[in-house]
Amino acid sequence: MKKMMMALMAGAVSLMAAQALAADKVTLQLKWVAQGQFGGYFVAKDKGFYEEEGLDVTIKPGGPDIAPEQVIAGGGADVIVAWMGGALVAREKGVPLVNIAQPYQKSGLQLICPKDGPVKTEADFKGRTLGVWFFGNEYPFFAWMTKLGLSTDGGPDGVTVLKQSFDVQPLVQKQADCISVMTYNEYWQAIDAGFKPEDLTVFNYTELGNDLLEDGLYASEEKLKDPTFKETMVKFVRASMKGWHYALENPDEAAEIVMDNGGQDENHQKRMMGEVAKLIGTGKLDMATYDRTVKALMDQKIISKMPENAYTTEITDAALK
Repeated sequence: MKKMMMALMAGAVSLMAAQALAADKVTLQLKWVAQGQFGGYFVAKDKGFYEEEGLDVTIKPGGPDIAPEQVIAGGGADVIVAWMGGALVAREKGVPLVNIAQPYQKSGLQLICPKDGPVKTEADFKGRTLGVWFFGNEYPFFAWMTKLGLSTDGGPDGVTVLKQSFDVQPLVQKQADCISVMTYNEYWQAIDAGFKPEDLTVFNYTELGNDLLEDGLYASEEKLKDPTFKETMVKFVRASMKGWHYALENPDEAAEIVMDNGGQDENHQKRMMGEVAKLIGTGKLDMATYDRTVKALMDQKIISKMPENAYTTEITDAALK
């Protein structure tokens, strides 16, 4: 009996090893550090949704010195999370990125200003200092300023742009009149720093019609020509959206999973998951928002020509049917 049990255990181990070897390996590069912003991917891995699709997924966190577009260009990832502005700029520079899915339907970007400060409306921006993130995150802001007819060179008829850190210190230290925040992250850092919601004037990009697409999934156009890789991306998107749906239905559990994968401050992650839930859609690319994103980037001369083949709906059509 003992020998039989050992044989069965050995067989099970061998089967598991064979399954692991047979699994398609996929590396996902995130745009930022492990946090609720990417909760769906961590949930999909933790709950076995990727494994169910025959995938062995590695999730690589990002950071201030990591540009996902450069990582995939260098072969360090199969798929990345990126804002469309940065992806289209990279495409024009020779990195053939293709949007294969768009989990984030709405933008989480905002500009916040103290109500006791000089900025009350958009008309008050002129001559003021506004905090802006760079590394591809600046494009929505510059497109907005172009829409308002404001220069960004610091002159009297425009605004002074402060290259903002990924926190709220420029507002706390009064280095800027307004700063950039995400609804699910830095806005709450401002609240934790002592600002009350009623103390802030909030300019929400989505509500103002200035939202550009954020946190889409991008893969290489060249690799997508391979039917096997294309099918792998179908499986990846299907499992990822299953992870997102689970995370939105179970935000506290999702926050705990994020914590297990390197997230910081459980209460902050739970709050973040609640805010992220307001932004997630089906995963399909909304063409009206895509067209607005492209137009804004072209108006600002961030990209010089209309992009071709920069997205495909075939992946989500197959994954979500």
